[in-house]
Amino acid sequence: MNNSRRKFIRKTAIGTTGVSLGASSMAFSAKSYNSILGANDRINMSVIGVRGQGFGHLKRWAGMSMNDNVYVKTICDIDERLWAERVKAVEDIQGTKPGTEHDLRKVFDDKEIDAISIAAPNHWHALATIWAVQAGKHVYVEKPSNHNVWEGRKLVEAANKYDRIVQVGFQNRSIENVRKAMQLLHNGGIGDVYMARGLCFKPRDSFARAQDSAVPEGVHYDLWIGPAEMYPYNEQKFHYNWHWFWNTGNGDIGNQGPHQWDIARWGLNKNEHPVKITSQGGYFKWKDCDQETANTQTAVMEYADGKMLEFETRGLYTAGEDKMDIKIGNLFYGTEGWMELDGGKWKTYMGRKGEPGPSSESKDEDQGKALGYLAAPGGGGHYKNFITAVRSGKKSDLTCPAEEGVMSSDLPLLANIAYRTGRTLSFDGKEEQIIDDKEANSMLTREYRASYVVEKNV
Repeated sequence: MNNSRRKFIRKTAIGTTGVSLGASSMAFSAKSYNSILGANDRINMSVIGVRGQGFGHLKRWAGMSMNDNVYVKTICDIDERLWAERVKAVEDIQGTKPGTEHDLRKVFDDKEIDAISIAAPNHWHALATIWAVQAGKHVYVEKPSNHNVWEGRKLVEAANKYDRIVQVGFQNRSIENVRKAMQLLHNGGIGDVYMARGLCFKPRDSFARAQDSAVPEGVHYDLWIGPAEMYPYNEQKFHYNWHWFWNTGNGDIGNQGPHQWDIARWGLNKNEHPVKITSQGGYFKWKDCDQETANTQTAVMEYADGKMLEFETRGLYTAGEDKMDIKIGNLFYGTEGWMELDGGKWKTYMGRKGEPGPSSESKDEDQGKALGYLAAPGGGGHYKNFITAVRSGKKSDLTCPAEEGVMSSDLPLLANIAYRTGRTLSFDGKEEQIIDDKEANSMLTREYRASYVVEKNV
């Protein structure tokens, strides 16, 4: 039967799947069995939010149609003006024409859709993920996984409660050279790592002001606002520029920044929240727009054992840092040396003289296979890793499950609270509460609009 006509068939605990799992099948619950797919089963995807990063999602999932039997069944976006171009692009890649929908809730109601890819604005990430898993869908959600700390916790609870595969879009977690760098750090390659830095040096121009105006035909604006506070339509607060307003975005420290926050925490090997957070900065140069978030910002976080995570965002003009002239990347400092990491390329320097140590260009035997490096399950990057986990039904196959993604997404959110209040925050990670600061605590969540509420009990 042709792939494009093959129906998606879920395997159960009995039959060939149960036999092939053998004794290990006893480790799976009945609910987990319902999420295990055979290698040839078709996976129907829907992408929610298809303008910028979401267009990339569409092309990646459609591109997996030939070898991985993954198809885009539905394109979902509140801006119908985008549909024609996106539909044609997907059809050209996968050979079948996807449907269109503006309301994500109707996508979740479609029983033929198995997995959701979310690239809507940040303020929608958590609620869309929660609704999707409640509807029985697996989810790939862009970073940051949550717009505030409280809803991130609800996302994790929902993913676990409904036993769904949830991958957060920290793609570095599936890059082989990055994984090797992290393993070297964790195994003492530069000694005890006591400080990590994340860099986001990304010049941004002014986007100017515009008057509030009527909502364009074909745009479902109320749905776009969703859980955020309603405000009049303004073209300079809509597509992409939503990043620069607290109601919908998190600034560049929470836009590009989450990738480097994640690597910094990963390199420090911290699976806990920091206990102290401070951040300073401002919005410099441009006076002809209403941007609320900083374009220059520094944050410093301290963990219970005294180890530090520093992060710097520079939105104007600057050179890079260190020998690799890094602008988007990370630096790690240990008791025996230091590491610089830029994308998938990294180098280490040892001792007082900074003599070259292992690097991404070293041969495997020089890096030392004894370090215990593990390749990302599935191979082929972050998207393929998600599909591998969906088919296996094992969250352990994910390189960035919900818990990891939310822990890293929380870091820039906490930094922004410190920046907005102008105070150093003491954070109780177990309770996820800021100590003795009512104003700051109020920023850990938000007032949700009716019909778009992240409920306490998900």
